[in-house]
Amino acid sequence: MDDDFDFTRPQPVAPASPAPPGQNAAATALPQAAPSAPFKPAVSKFYDPVVAMRLFQSSGKRETFAAGETLFVENEKSGKQGLFGKRVVHRMYLLTEGEVALSSNGKPLDTVKAGEVFGEMAVIADDGGGGGTRSATASAKLACQAFSLDAAELQQALQKTPEFALMLMSVMFDRLRFVAARLAMRKVAPGTRTAREGATFSQELLAQLDDALQHATTVRFDGGKPIMREGEAGVSMYLVMQGTVAIFIRNNEVERVNAGGTFGEMALVDQSPRTATAISQTDCVLLSVNRNALLALVKSQPAIGIAMLRSIADRLRHMNSLLA
Repeated sequence: MDDDFDFTRPQPVAPASPAPPGQNAAATALPQAAPSAPFKPAVSKFYDPVVAMRLFQSSGKRETFAAGETLFVENEKSGKQGLFGKRVVHRMYLLTEGEVALSSNGKPLDTVKAGEVFGEMAVIADDGGGGGTRSATASAKLACQAFSLDAAELQQALQKTPEFALMLMSVMFDRLRFVAARLAMRKVAPGTRTAREGATFSQELLAQLDDALQHATTVRFDGGKPIMREGEAGVSMYLVMQGTVAIFIRNNEVERVNAGGTFGEMALVDQSPRTATAISQTDCVLLSVNRNALLALVKSQPAIGIAMLRSIADRLRHMNSLLA
């Protein structure tokens, strides 16, 4: 299931950010979430409400909801519902006024407040072919105002505000780092399959990316060679053009990256130490991409930013499944 939230662990509460000059403080303040609140963007130290507001104001649709009105429902999938059913298009929201209640299986999960983004994961997972499933129901507790975006509008918005993609990646990496730390403490029985395989980019996107990154550095590794090590400083991410790379957290193999896949994004996006070790499983040809090149790439090819966010969401779901 393509989750809107990861309900497995709470996150620490982030301090409120001051409103920029001339902007409504209620629309930009971070929520003071309860310790039991689920993981969500606005609870991460990397969430920037000013960047979020810039993106939604530039391309979002203004919406109002009456108290008690439902915004979306749990288990709802995007796409046409049945032969004669309506077509469901997932939208993500930035709440500017009011409060929204989130629930699952009839039980309350959290309250969304002004300045928070929610419903984004189902939009990221929507690849145009009906992907994306709501994992919660959202209902207005009070009369609400919000901006909303669907997948196509988000892609268009990233051309104007590509830093939103990097911010959201940082938020998701924050969660991945937490899960990785817990996985590092786990002992896995020999022979247990833990690795996920998947590609970030389709062949079509890969061809576009190869053209767009014609000035990127090409690096080659023989099979069995370390590419990066856990704890090292990192200034580049890697795109696998040929070969297979294994990703390890301590001694646990958590992912195999094939042609079209990426790794090393976490250190690139938020300048953090490497969280994992990467070893070439075969002879590999990689493209090394720095932060400025990635930002320019998302601006010129926003579909690439969406594909990366979708891949990170898949990685987060997979690593959470290893903790279950």
